[in-house]
Amino acid sequence: MHRNVLPHVGMPFVLALAVAMSDCSLFAQDDPQAGDKPPVYFPYPPGLMPADLQSEIDRVNREVDQIFQEALAKARSLPPPHLAGNPPIMQGSGTELVETLGRLELFDKNLSVNRNLACSFCHMPYTGFTGPISSINATVVTYPGSVHFRFSNRKPMAYTYSPYYPPLHYNETQQDFYGGNFWDLRATGYKLQNPDAEQAQHPIVDTQEHGFPDTACVVFRLSRSEYRSLFETVWSKQSFDIRWPADVEKICSTPGGAEIFKGNLTPLNLSTEDRARANASLDQFALSISAYERSEAISPFSSKFDAWLAGNATLTGDEMAGWQLFRGKAKCNMCHLDGTANSTQGAITSDNAASVAPLFTDFTSANLGIPKNTSNPIYFQNVPDSYGFTRNPAGAALTDLGVGNFLRSLNGVNPNAAWIRLAPKFDGKMQAQTLRSVDMRPCPTFVKAYMHNGYLKSLKEVVHFYNTRDVLPSCKQGDPGEKVTCWAAPEFGENLSKKLGDLKLTDKEEDQIVEFLKTLTDGYTRPYPDANAYTGVCPEKP
Repeated sequence: MHRNVLPHVGMPFVLALAVAMSDCSLFAQDDPQAGDKPPVYFPYPPGLMPADLQSEIDRVNREVDQIFQEALAKARSLPPPHLAGNPPIMQGSGTELVETLGRLELFDKNLSVNRNLACSFCHMPYTGFTGPISSINATVVTYPGSVHFRFSNRKPMAYTYSPYYPPLHYNETQQDFYGGNFWDLRATGYKLQNPDAEQAQHPIVDTQEHGFPDTACVVFRLSRSEYRSLFETVWSKQSFDIRWPADVEKICSTPGGAEIFKGNLTPLNLSTEDRARANASLDQFALSISAYERSEAISPFSSKFDAWLAGNATLTGDEMAGWQLFRGKAKCNMCHLDGTANSTQGAITSDNAASVAPLFTDFTSANLGIPKNTSNPIYFQNVPDSYGFTRNPAGAALTDLGVGNFLRSLNGVNPNAAWIRLAPKFDGKMQAQTLRSVDMRPCPTFVKAYMHNGYLKSLKEVVHFYNTRDVLPSCKQGDPGEKVTCWAAPEFGENLSKKLGDLKLTDKEEDQIVEFLKTLTDGYTRPYPDANAYTGVCPEKP
């Protein structure tokens, strides 16, 4: 039995954690064959974690279970497809079958080492498929993985519109990267030519997320899932025609990074043929997820701004003023393309807009000069857990260089040797995300975090930072006036974007841009699926 690593923490959290462990709710989805409860890893100082951490984990997991059951019922109600044409197409229900399979995969807690974490635990619909716990967003920002309490190192990105990002490529003329997924672009799409599908393959073997030690473990769990037949309908029965070793359960219930594996990333002893089949099924798993993420359930183009472009809605005075600032004085449209800059004369309509389905990103990356978020749990994960694994030996000295580290293969693997020399130029840069549904939340007081490390906690703070980064004096984090009358230093001060920092916006103009950004929230023209799944209590207004 592993020894728990639990240093002194604040009493309210200790009591909550003790109650959770005593009734097994912390590990309710653990493998019943695993025996002892997995050990708890807690190297964090008192007061770092929100007091409601465990209750909120339980709340989100109940919501995940509910959506999973809805998806399972949907899968069972769909008529079998009729194969037609050459190449064969699943006529009639084919689209629904693939999208429903992806939905099931995203909400399946069994696809994690301890059977307690679904992909969507960090990406729920009522927040635009990003972080669903207000207290986490307001404090530590990153989310705990299947191994409690290993935390990831960056804010969860949104699923929304992620399939629209192209494969990562370097434009020699513009001297810039375009496309890819993840904050650091490491899901390049080099093989499947689908960065979104490649992105889906990473969390399952991320030690801080789903925690499997081998990618084939997710294929094994899929082969034991309640929706195995749906997977076989979509991708064929050959998907699981794999001879699993006798110790597959034991290996797939042991977290990645464990000292027992000695750095082996494929501890499942599979034949060459079976490994190839598992890899192919892994691609199929990922493509199903991408199909669902591109669907109207996640990326529907159903915001008020879309309705306005179609001539079916009217923007308020402040919303219209904010949009004019967005594409003018504030320079937002230089990176978050709104698709409407095709004409400088007359009103923009669907007849003269450059795009009636703008994605509000240019698919590049930038170093905005965001200060370090010192509350990030990653800085305290510099001691080994009970499996002998240490995520961040550098501790508080860690500097997140984003794209630069990916190009050096220090975070992810760079598949293109020609890109290595470009790393210094891209140090500190992070992906320019879409602004669609950037304000989606279950209630106005629910906190959303922004930027790769969640340092900024509101759209007002974001716009104010863009407006005044280079104007306001410097201060230390926690100083009076921070984020209002002064800013902390950038985490990495080189390669800073020069498109922002001194926009000369008034306070009212900042507010008007925020009002415009709110018009990008999907669900205006038709209900956003599962937007009402939130069962938590809205925070009191500070």
